[in-house]
Amino acid sequence: MRPTRSLSAVSVLIFAFLLALTGAGPAQAAGPAYVALGDSYSSGNGAGSYISSSGDCHRSNNAYPARWAAANSPSSFAFVACSGAVTTDVTNRQLGSLNSSTGLVTITIGGNDAGFADAMTTCVTGSESTCLNRLATARSYISNTLPGRLNTVYSAIRSRAPNARVVVLGYPRMYIEPSWWCVGLGETKREAINDAADLLNSVISGRASAHGFVFGDVRPVFDGHELCSGDDWLHDLAVPVWESYHPTARGHASGYLPVLNARD
Repeated sequence: MRPTRSLSAVSVLIFAFLLALTGAGPAQAAGPAYVALGDSYSSGNGAGSYISSSGDCHRSNNAYPARWAAANSPSSFAFVACSGAVTTDVTNRQLGSLNSSTGLVTITIGGNDAGFADAMTTCVTGSESTCLNRLATARSYISNTLPGRLNTVYSAIRSRAPNARVVVLGYPRMYIEPSWWCVGLGETKREAINDAADLLNSVISGRASAHGFVFGDVRPVFDGHELCSGDDWLHDLAVPVWESYHPTARGHASGYLPVLNARD
């Protein structure tokens, strides 16, 4: 029996050696099931290479969710973020792909609820006082109404995806500071817009943390790449108009994606 055992041992070693040479063996584990929720800053408005089937949601292959999925091969990927989405759109239309197997959820939401796009339009086309008044209305909403709406969204996400790591990403400032050389909006308007963005991020961060979620602050990464920087990662007033004031493909690749990678 001893020679047989020796032969068996040699056979096992040879088989293992052949596996090593061929690279055969257990399949590499796939990444976590990933669901990308949210508004245009997640769908990829402004990033180009739009997915035709996404229609007016303007989902882009250059958006940070698609880039993360391409690099990490999740076991499944549901890209449901949509341009123009507000918190109720997330709860009513975007949560169907979440379940107990979901491993990663990302979201940007809150800017449309606060009317940030309308505030930008008002500031670009209106007087300084009109701009400041519109931003004051947005700030009041952000402080008093938005926290409850975010709580509803975040609670719904946790309820449907109890095991997921949830990364809530914020919004960049629009303008580099100081920017006295910037043509167009006056300094007072630009500072007020940035201050409103800071308040929005602060409220989102606070609510995300209260729900045990991770907040990804993109402002430090976008620093030096805002509008009027000369190396902008955001569109100024653009054609088509719906791309205006949204991250470019570079903004997603060099701004949003590294922040997600550091927190996923």
